[in-house]
Amino acid sequence: MQRATSDPRITAGIAALAAIALLIGGAFAGLLFEGVHDLSGAWAAFDPYLLRVVRFTLWQAALSALLSVVPALFVARALSRHPRFPGRAFILQLFAVPLALPAIVAALGILALYGRAGYFAGVIGGGSWPGIYGLSGILVAHVFFNLPLATRLFLEALQTIPTDQWRLASQLGMAARSAFRLIEWPTLRAALPGVAGLVFMLCITSFTIILTLGGGPAATTLEVGIYQALRFDFDPARAVTLTLLQIALTFIVMLALTRLGANVVGDTNLPVAQRRYLSVGGGETWLNAMLIVLALLFVVGPMAATVMAGLGADLDRLAGEATVRQATLTSVVLGFLSALLSVMLSLALTMARRALALNSRAGRKTLLEHAADTGASFVLVVPPIVVGAGWFLLLRHVGDVFAIAPVMVVTVNAVMAMPFALRAIRPAYDAASERHERLCAQLGIVGWNRLMLVDWPSLRRPLATAFAFAMALSLGDLGVIALFGSDSVQTLPYLLLARMGSYRTEDAAGLALLLGLVCLSLIVAAHWLGREKLRDA
Repeated sequence: MQRATSDPRITAGIAALAAIALLIGGAFAGLLFEGVHDLSGAWAAFDPYLLRVVRFTLWQAALSALLSVVPALFVARALSRHPRFPGRAFILQLFAVPLALPAIVAALGILALYGRAGYFAGVIGGGSWPGIYGLSGILVAHVFFNLPLATRLFLEALQTIPTDQWRLASQLGMAARSAFRLIEWPTLRAALPGVAGLVFMLCITSFTIILTLGGGPAATTLEVGIYQALRFDFDPARAVTLTLLQIALTFIVMLALTRLGANVVGDTNLPVAQRRYLSVGGGETWLNAMLIVLALLFVVGPMAATVMAGLGADLDRLAGEATVRQATLTSVVLGFLSALLSVMLSLALTMARRALALNSRAGRKTLLEHAADTGASFVLVVPPIVVGAGWFLLLRHVGDVFAIAPVMVVTVNAVMAMPFALRAIRPAYDAASERHERLCAQLGIVGWNRLMLVDWPSLRRPLATAFAFAMALSLGDLGVIALFGSDSVQTLPYLLLARMGSYRTEDAAGLALLLGLVCLSLIVAAHWLGREKLRDA
């Protein structure tokens, strides 16, 4: 084997870790510098309003987790009890769509459905429906996103139940209630803390949903408070306090998730269903069908409303607007660069991790190897709005913070997409290394030659999958551009938010349809590439 010090893969990994450290460290430096510069102002931010914001942040996350996870238990069980029925695979695919939709697109769909002028306004409120802004809108949006995610995770857990248990239950004539108590519930109970913790984490770090559906100061979370403190009040001291509290909360939740063994990136790839031995009665079948249909209607409703509202907009006029074309071009360019950087950093960390593992002694794991293995996951503790806030505070002492908006959007979104990109790249690279490592060492094939001649055939599809997913995440992100965006630098989410703020709802609906279709197409492409990769293997 090559010496660790001469392996270019390790050098690339160190460079990737340095880039991540610079991004996160620069954000912390900006926060610490501002906090030390104005200690009295930061301390004065601890007022009753701040306590109310913290309380609402935790309260809405807890309620959202409860309303998402409890129904998901029953919907997942209903799907598990009927492993084969027409349309089951299509329903599971629809349950994956919310994961691909940008939050601002889903928020607009929920407003089109339940808002003051929504399709259900006359039915629900009899003409006096006040709208869905505030806690109710936040909860509906969070359940829309997290109910399908929790359902798929619970269903994945149920599919791990050994077939022998179902065969034995069938031979004993076990009723549905007994099967749930003795077979299904122990598995669900083991998965419940991790799934609930993951949903709670996602709701604590939710920014776009709160910003668009919060409706005012009474429904403000820490992340929205950071944005308001910098963009509207320009109170850096308060922003520092809110940011440090957000980091502390996120770190505590992430630590709890690690203890619970939760999947913090929300991977929901379902395995092929095993052969089941189930006997489901007629009454249970009707009840399960009702649960599945209700969940399906809840998920499909906002998506259908988004499409209907978007088709009702003047799409030809929007397509001819110079602002829309410029925002589209900006989104595509920044998304492309962000995805490219994310894939490059992820590949560098993956190669370094493998090289370090091969060069290390058995049973010993160096600090550098540990950093290459878990360094990208650290960004999950620091949400994008927090990184953006730190750099916003740091760069305002240097020059025009809005002039550097493209750089911040590309780098932050690239690093934030790395945990997802790594899941696509790492297994393929490790498998390729297992096959070719000894031959490459014997022939002295290293660096760029190895990457193009040996690794590229195995990595082509995983890299494309990671690229498409990272680009979709970057295109739909609003966290960083909300801080650094301006009239000169606008992405589609930023322009959509601006149109919503100026009550140009038809234009916003058209933009939401465009953005949703682009992001959904990228996710479908990533899914297809991933399936092709598995098929080729």
